[in-house]
Amino acid sequence: MILTLAWRNIWRNPTRSLVVIIAIALGIWAAMFMSGFATGMVQSYVDNAIANRVSHLQIHHPEYEEDQDIQFSISKIDQLKNKLDEADNISGVSYRTLANGMLASSKTSRAVRIRGIEPAAEQAVTGLQGQVESGTYFEGDRKNQILLSERLADKLGVKLKKKVVLTFQDKDREIVAAAFRVVGIYDTGNNIFDDVHIFVKHQDIQRLLGVDAQNALYHEAAILLQDKTGMDSLQHQLQTQFPNLLIENYRERAPDVDLYESMLGSLSLIYLIIIMLALVFGIINTMLMAVLERIRELGMLMAIGMNKLKVFLMIMTETLLLTLVGAPLGLGLGALTVAYVGKKGLDLSAFSSAMEMYGMSNVVYFELSPAVYGQVVIVVSMTAILASIYPALKAIRLKPVEAIRKL
Repeated sequence: MILTLAWRNIWRNPTRSLVVIIAIALGIWAAMFMSGFATGMVQSYVDNAIANRVSHLQIHHPEYEEDQDIQFSISKIDQLKNKLDEADNISGVSYRTLANGMLASSKTSRAVRIRGIEPAAEQAVTGLQGQVESGTYFEGDRKNQILLSERLADKLGVKLKKKVVLTFQDKDREIVAAAFRVVGIYDTGNNIFDDVHIFVKHQDIQRLLGVDAQNALYHEAAILLQDKTGMDSLQHQLQTQFPNLLIENYRERAPDVDLYESMLGSLSLIYLIIIMLALVFGIINTMLMAVLERIRELGMLMAIGMNKLKVFLMIMTETLLLTLVGAPLGLGLGALTVAYVGKKGLDLSAFSSAMEMYGMSNVVYFELSPAVYGQVVIVVSMTAILASIYPALKAIRLKPVEAIRKL
């Protein structure tokens, strides 16, 4: 009886009920939109960091990060290569020679981080070739080719085909300098990375370091996996077989990425709770108006025998029914929005400078985990219950005699 009575009550004033239903639906949609947007931005940062900076796993000499001395190279490199060649779930491995140096043009000079790479291997890990905005991704076997970022090229005042001078220390800590020709200009979309990193061929940097091909120095091995669920297992295997090397996953290498990734699970819940808290006051206001308009009616019901518990349950049921109508609409609209923008992306190129400053892509693809939909159901149900309590308490505090006489 209470359910039937509550259902009929909410449609006695269809305009007011529709306003509440639409508010609930839009509130849920807004929460899912903001959650998908925030999750997409954070995931963009994480993906860009993995692609450009840290990969899934990195291998170094244990002392390299403290000193960054070129002498601290990876030992047993041939054994490591054989092990990684045999491993499953690996998408690509880039073995890099790293050095700090100065890059000078005819106008100015900048401190840079040199990455000596094997072009094909680097492409498999970072997709660097696809980030080359102009020029080429190295040209055949020509010596002393260099890739600069667009930002670094602007600061140095150089263009394609121009020469720059790279200065750094060789293996004997002697200063060496060599002229390099700019063959390509890249843009990763991460200003922090682009400001300092340059790419040269591995054999060129080895020759300038004074090292022959048989004794090549590698300071970093970056591993990109097909599926990161096997990351911890591979890390453990490698660390067991090569105890003298430092093997870290991207969470250990980049605490900022670990922090952002840990936020993914809570972002949706935070947005949902904030929006539902704002919505609860609107529902309370509407239901309270509904109670105050029906004072005489409620007084009559209590006078003919409806006890306070049933009145309380009737008001709560009305609120829950409104929520049950509005919630599926909001969930459906939110799911469609997230699916559409997750496929097409939201173009934020108008804010590209700010996005690149924080290492995020200009196009954000919305994402929501299946757990979010469960969170929506729970939070919306709690919102409906909380919103119905005060109006229901207001109703049962009425005195039947006074309520009947109320104009």
